[in-house]
Amino acid sequence: MTDGADESNTSWFQVGARPGGVRVRLGSDAAGLLRALMEQLLDLVGDAPDDASGLAAFGIAESAERPDDPALARLFPDGYRDDDAAADEFRRFTELGLRDAKRETARAVLDVLDTADDELTAELDEAGAVGWMRAVNDVRLVIGTRLDIDEDGDNRPDLDPADPRAALYAFYDWLTAFQSALVYALE
Repeated sequence: MTDGADESNTSWFQVGARPGGVRVRLGSDAAGLLRALMEQLLDLVGDAPDDASGLAAFGIAESAERPDDPALARLFPDGYRDDDAAADEFRRFTELGLRDAKRETARAVLDVLDTADDELTAELDEAGAVGWMRAVNDVRLVIGTRLDIDEDGDNRPDLDPADPRAALYAFYDWLTAFQSALVYALE
């Protein structure tokens, strides 16, 4: 099992392969953190349209534009970088479905987390583990965008541990390690 533990003897996470999937163990702090992050992701992605009639019934938006929020723009990138009209049209046909998929994976993680009173031990099949990887990646993308982390992670400032951003960097690093453990357990 891949183990991510801190020095206080509280296991943050353990991920191991099992036939057909993975076993995930989260300490109470890790389970609480992951729950809070998934709830925030759901808030950011937003609710499904109330009116699923017309084109929305087929997953097509009446109109769609690039989000102003950089984190949402990272979660829902343009399909065409050099053609705004084509990007908007592509978004019109894809964004509702992408938002639904992101809500579904975040809710699936929350459903598993809701089975635990404190610490969590969960047996995930391969599809469930892939869903967890997607949801964790979505949260990583949001945090990385908020912290302006580049793709290589080379632009991190040296922070005083008292700096409020230090906790976000720590969450980002934890999510990265957790996601990596899920990937390796599925190999």
